[in-house]
Amino acid sequence: MSSLTRKAIIESFLKLLDERPLNRISVRDIVEDCGVNRNTFYYHFADLPALIDAIVKDDADRIALEGAGLQSLSDCLRAALQFTTEHRRAVYHIYSSASRDIIEQYLMDICDYVVQKFIDNVSAGMDVSEEDRAVLVQFHKCECFGQVIDWLNHGMNTDMEKQFFRICELGEGMTVEMLRRSKERQET
Repeated sequence: MSSLTRKAIIESFLKLLDERPLNRISVRDIVEDCGVNRNTFYYHFADLPALIDAIVKDDADRIALEGAGLQSLSDCLRAALQFTTEHRRAVYHIYSSASRDIIEQYLMDICDYVVQKFIDNVSAGMDVSEEDRAVLVQFHKCECFGQVIDWLNHGMNTDMEKQFFRICELGEGMTVEMLRRSKERQET
C-alpha cells in the first residue's frame, strides 16, 4: 500500500506540474489532489525538492534496467529523453525553477550512464585503453547533454529526437572508427 501511496503522490505532483509552474504548487495542493493527508506526504518525502529528487532517481533506475540494449547514440538519447518527452511541461516547469540544478544533474547523470552502456556495447571484444574509453564517454556524454540543455533553453520547441537522430545518421560509424583507431594506436 505504501508504494501505491507514494506513486499517487508522484502522479498528482506531475499532473499539477503539467498545469502550472513549480513555484505555484504546494504540499497542500498535492495532498488535496491525491486524497492523502500531509503526514502521509511527509512520511514519503521531506519536501518538494525531495519529491523531485525521488522522481529523478526512479527514472534513473528505469534507465538502468533498460541500459543493456543501448546499441547506438540514438538509443542513448531515446532512453535519456523518455521521461522528458512524456512530461514535457512538468520538466520545463522544474527546469525553469530554482530546482533547475536537480534536472541538470539528472540529465548529466543519465547521459553519462547511457553513453557508458553504449560504449561498453560497441567496444565489446575490442582492446581499448581505459583512457581512450573515458575520452569517448566524455565526448558523447557532453554531446548528448549539450543537445538536451540547448533544447530546454529554447523552450523545447523543436523535435529533439528527430534533430539528434539526424546527427546520429550523419555520424554513424564514427564511434566504432574512433575505437578502431584507439586499438591501432595501442598496437603500434
